[in-house]
Amino acid sequence: MRVVIVTESFPPDVNGVAHCALQTALHLVRRGHEPVVVAPAAAHGPPAPEIDAPCPVVRVPSLPLPGYPQVRVALPSRRIAAALTSHRAELVHLASPFVLGVRGMAAASRLGLPAVAVYQTDLAGYARTYVGAGEAAVWRRIRAVHKAADRTLAPSGAAMRDLVAQGVPRVALWPRGVDTARFDPALRDEEVRRRYAPNGELLVGYVGRLAPEKRVELLAGVCRMDGVSVLVTGDGPSEHRLRDMLPGAHFLGRRTGGELARIFASLDLFVHTGPFETFCQTVQEAMASGVPVIAPAAGGPLDLVAHGRTGLLVPPGDAAAFRDAVWSLAADPVRRAAYGRNGRDMVRERTWEAVGDQLLGHYAEVLRARTAVAA
Repeated sequence: MRVVIVTESFPPDVNGVAHCALQTALHLVRRGHEPVVVAPAAAHGPPAPEIDAPCPVVRVPSLPLPGYPQVRVALPSRRIAAALTSHRAELVHLASPFVLGVRGMAAASRLGLPAVAVYQTDLAGYARTYVGAGEAAVWRRIRAVHKAADRTLAPSGAAMRDLVAQGVPRVALWPRGVDTARFDPALRDEEVRRRYAPNGELLVGYVGRLAPEKRVELLAGVCRMDGVSVLVTGDGPSEHRLRDMLPGAHFLGRRTGGELARIFASLDLFVHTGPFETFCQTVQEAMASGVPVIAPAAGGPLDLVAHGRTGLLVPPGDAAAFRDAVWSLAADPVRRAAYGRNGRDMVRERTWEAVGDQLLGHYAEVLRARTAVAA
């Protein structure tokens, strides 16, 4: 199958959209298919020559998002339609379509190609966070592109409910995978623990972007707890503000690969504070690492965290609830260990291979439906 993946982000970017698009391309190649990726150009041009990509990558000119230069916004370009035509695409995969993906959807429609749109980012929530308005306009744009697609894939039950409530048709569930070989409790690193918990402190960690919508400042109360050391891993526009708001926290910056896996496995608790997650991959990576999770009872974590079995769900935006949840687990190492084991067991079969095969099933159903209509 010849597939063109039109994505709003792709490595070297580090975020959920980029990682999922990469894993999709890798799986297609492993299964003998022929993908091509269309993505915004990176800040300093494409990595030469897209060394880590499993397939050709077409880069579209882009500009940094004002106030958040790590995010690139694609400019209008004829390269999308040219990529669909030159690759003789049979299907178009739109990863979190909003700017580049809208143009990809338009090009697919003009060429009569089936399209699968993957909903992955709560852009309406971001509009509410960044500008305090604009949710209705964002949902109009989301509806327009997803209504034009043959199928919309949502990563969680909460995301499915949001899409259906907003009038998006033909919605199906497609979760995300996790690399349970890379994220493993056996990678627990005593050197990490000696450095950041030298007196046996409870090591509490957050991993992700440092941006307003992630609400990392909700960890302020946790930072003030006796016997607790907080690790913040990631970068973003909120870093300087958070350094002032989280006294005593250790800011590690962006970490990837084996180093990130060791950090996860060395934690006693993982806390995710963002209320706008359509899935929340870092929660799943913490579970794979055998680490109990505290997360808001909203969005993707509702599907991932079994409250009272793999971790705790707390009211979104409630700093006291996060602090109290940490306190309750800090005092109960037996429960922490049980939650960690249960979490590892829950995600053991959620491999990218299994999830990739589910995606191929969605592709096949879309192609069969197109063939039936044509017949």
